[in-house]
Amino acid sequence: MASKHMGAIWMVAMVFVLLNIVLCNGGKTSSYVRKSQSSGDLPIDAFPPPSGFNAPEQVHITQGDYDGRAMIISWVTPQERHPNVVTFWAAGSKHKHKSHSSISTYRYFTYSSGYIHHATIKHLEYDTLYFYELGDGDSIRQFSFRTPPKVGPEVPYTFGIIGDLGQTYDSNQTLEHYVANPNGQAMLFVGDLSYADDHPNHDNVRWDTWGRFVEKSTAYQPWIWTAGNHELDFAPEIGEKVPFKPYKHRYHVPYKASQSTSPLWYSIRRASAHIIVLSSYSAYGKYTPQYTWLDKELPKVNRTETPWLIVLLHSPWYNSNNYHFMEGESMRVMFESWFVKYKVDIVLAGHVHAYERSERISNVKYNITNGMSSPVKDPSAPIYITIGDGGNVEGIANSFTDPQPSYSAYREASFGHAILDIKNSTHAHYTWHRNQDNEAVAADSLWLYNRYTYPLEEHS
Repeated sequence: MASKHMGAIWMVAMVFVLLNIVLCNGGKTSSYVRKSQSSGDLPIDAFPPPSGFNAPEQVHITQGDYDGRAMIISWVTPQERHPNVVTFWAAGSKHKHKSHSSISTYRYFTYSSGYIHHATIKHLEYDTLYFYELGDGDSIRQFSFRTPPKVGPEVPYTFGIIGDLGQTYDSNQTLEHYVANPNGQAMLFVGDLSYADDHPNHDNVRWDTWGRFVEKSTAYQPWIWTAGNHELDFAPEIGEKVPFKPYKHRYHVPYKASQSTSPLWYSIRRASAHIIVLSSYSAYGKYTPQYTWLDKELPKVNRTETPWLIVLLHSPWYNSNNYHFMEGESMRVMFESWFVKYKVDIVLAGHVHAYERSERISNVKYNITNGMSSPVKDPSAPIYITIGDGGNVEGIANSFTDPQPSYSAYREASFGHAILDIKNSTHAHYTWHRNQDNEAVAADSLWLYNRYTYPLEEHS
């Protein structure tokens, strides 16, 4: 009897060990320890306006059409509506062109905006350096940008990736690290810009200071914008009942070029990438405008021209942090099967103020009756990256679930930015750069293999 009893105990112990092996077969949780307290927003006077009367400020650019031959140039004039002209020319050319902006203003609670300008300059040459000027008299300011190469499958291109930036001391470190990186050509920004809504009455002055803060990058290379929850600015308690009001006034995107009905979801093609931007905070159920648009957009993607298919959204679908846990689940249920069907390469999200990279996994077999609710490895599925680690005022999300789930390849409660370096139609090199001791340390990296042209398994 004793031997049978011991055998039963041994069997129970082995089952316990095996269960723990299954539960603990996740990837790496970094041992790097980041201070948990937030650094606080930089003071307003840290972001002074440029010198000169009515000088244009908060300058930012984004792609202005579907394929990269147009640019939307946006700026604010604080005192007067005019001038509303952008002058631009190609490097080495004596022939200058002019384009006029649309002008708008808005009120938010007791705040009144400056004059917000958006001008779309068109018919640009590919892979060309352009200069542009805003303002007049002693307030003229000059900037530059380079257009992308012509769309094509073998075209190399390098994207920066940042999310949930804010305007703190930590935010400044993240932005400085990215600006110091000479490789980034355009920014994929996954939402949560100014964090003005974390201030009393959603103090919209913080939208102005954020625009000045990021201008060192946004005026010189296009930022591809995604709206996050901090762009909602929905505050009926102070009479503000229109969602996304400040964001939609300040940040224009070329949504009509991809037949979208809203600037909150749209797509562009740039070099060898087809980029789809979705809105986690707009309706996406069946028959809604966003659902209908994505249903039509995905079949249009031509992988022989743009082999890299990248999706930007804000609330992550796969997140092993207790912060915002499963908030993206309903959107995942709606769209994940489409992402697998069309072999999306990578999905970039923010929202959680930490960093995490998944394996290629899916949970598309699940329904409410079959009980098949565990993610499994899937070579047709995207890699999911959560990069809401820009450094905003709310601080770090340092509460990962334990044990680390099997789908999670690498995670770390730190701030930083990433670089996606597309080499050709088959390979891209991805690196995540931690803010550490005033340096951008490459803490995570991976060679990505394209799901359409070279669908082999990657290894960290």
